[in-house]
Amino acid sequence: MNVRDFYFDLPQELIAQDPLEDRSASRLLVLDKHTGEIEHRHFKDILDYLKKGDCLVINDTKVIPARLFGVKEGTEAKIEILLLKRRDNDIWETLVKPGKKAKVGTVISFGEGLLKGTVIDVVEEGNRLIQFSYEGIFEEILDQLGQMPLPPYITHQLQDKNRYQTVYAKNEGSAAAPTAGLHFTKELLMKIQEKGVEIAHVTLHVGLGTFRPVKVDEIEAHHMHSEFYIVEEEEAKKVNDAKRNGGRIVCVGTTSCRTVESASTEEGILKAGNGWTEIFIYPGYRFKILDCLITNFHLPESTLIMLVSALAGRDHVLHAYEEAVRERYRFFSFGDAMFLTDQRDRDTVD
Repeated sequence: MNVRDFYFDLPQELIAQDPLEDRSASRLLVLDKHTGEIEHRHFKDILDYLKKGDCLVINDTKVIPARLFGVKEGTEAKIEILLLKRRDNDIWETLVKPGKKAKVGTVISFGEGLLKGTVIDVVEEGNRLIQFSYEGIFEEILDQLGQMPLPPYITHQLQDKNRYQTVYAKNEGSAAAPTAGLHFTKELLMKIQEKGVEIAHVTLHVGLGTFRPVKVDEIEAHHMHSEFYIVEEEEAKKVNDAKRNGGRIVCVGTTSCRTVESASTEEGILKAGNGWTEIFIYPGYRFKILDCLITNFHLPESTLIMLVSALAGRDHVLHAYEEAVRERYRFFSFGDAMFLTDQRDRDTVD
């Protein structure tokens, strides 16, 4: 299967640069994964498509202000780093720009010495291992010096850091937000629970590997970077009970999807535990847990549009994307949402 099979043309002006004032006011394209039928709604209407007995799976990871700007000691050359994953206490794997200025032994100063980092190794794809030194609490210093790691296609300055967090974000560790969850408000989640829908929390700390371009022609040769996930016993039971009782498992975002699919058995039982996943889902994959998916609109030729195509079929998905472009939907992280479902199973929508 060729990466070009997942290309679509997207006008630049449809890339959302700012979040809406009301999270749940974004638009919602509802796609029947079997027939390709499309409906145009608003996100708060998701309530009409969820049924008593369903289980909504959300990723409660929290984005850290992972982008730091510093200077190389001795030369005052400017260096930007992005924290990717914590390897061991104060040692982080990072993406450094420009990398040529960050050889092993380089010391980088942030906030006029409030935080210092020493490059101790060069690892896969040129990423740097950096050991940090500081006085106080690392997370507090990071909150003071760091910026939210917005994707490069967002050029506007984010006025409120919390708008790149879900309202249920709890466990710190992500370098990017699970953006499908950005549409939920606490009030909407409460209404969903009142309808009899169970909400299960999982954690997957989102790295940049999910968003890296596929650099091979044949997608089967693409290798995903690993990301750390956690599934607690009580949350796994919620999913398994809903599945056993005939409810649908509705994942919020590709990260929740990748978590439950990574942590489940071939028989479709979600297992509690934690670990690293490199799962790459593309057409031909057989879903073990997930029934429906809430997701944003993704980049052309990305692993994320491949995952969505695995659930609803490439032709249906690309047709829906073409329709979204015609209807002037907003794309990517701060954009509108899709709900991939089987409309024969849902409640009647007024």
